[in-house]
Amino acid sequence: MNLKGVHFIDLGLVEYQKCWDFQTKLFDETVQQKIHNRKTPQKLINTKNHLIFCEHPHVYTLGKSGDESNLLINQKEQEAKKVTFFKTNRGGDITYHGPGQLVVYPILDLDYFFSDIHKYLRYLEESVILTLKDYGLTGKRLDGLTGVWIANQNGIDRKICAIGVKSSRWVTMHGIGFNINSDLSYFNNIIPCGIEDKSVTSLQQELGRKVDMNELKNRFKTNFTNIFKVELLEP
Repeated sequence: MNLKGVHFIDLGLVEYQKCWDFQTKLFDETVQQKIHNRKTPQKLINTKNHLIFCEHPHVYTLGKSGDESNLLINQKEQEAKKVTFFKTNRGGDITYHGPGQLVVYPILDLDYFFSDIHKYLRYLEESVILTLKDYGLTGKRLDGLTGVWIANQNGIDRKICAIGVKSSRWVTMHGIGFNINSDLSYFNNIIPCGIEDKSVTSLQQELGRKVDMNELKNRFKTNFTNIFKVELLEP
């Protein structure tokens, strides 16, 4: 079977704005190529697909339809905690990114896969669920909500992965924040994803030990490539 190629890059720890600019450049290039292909089909050039891994310094990001009141600290408090805040053009409400969290930004031309954004979101969730399974944990979806949760013994669902994306002309950007070795105290300053009756967790908290990030990344890459039926093209 011929697998689709996806260009992979791990940016490591990178400022949110710098990575957003990088994503936007790749996203715009893909959209413009699709417009060009549609206008001049005789000179068709295949678009490129990308997968970005990174971690961010402490930052809160708000989706385009999110409620800023879900950020519970003011500018001075943000400065004291050395955390920044951005309003973004992705879907979803407010979330936190920080060191120890795996952030994944797929920039995919879904015309190569399937023209179904809901299916795309379910595939992202499944990549996380399968990775949790690798560590002996059962991830779950909640009806009407995007992301991945773990069920507690007392019935309280704990969110371990937030998902928010943007799509235009079936090209995606933004993606997931998967809590691995995250400092969960930063979630106390927001109402995560605008959902008041759920808590958050991390892989470290669930396992009771720090997780090897390189091992985690490799497992996620394997699950992502199997779900999307792609081959990662590494630099």
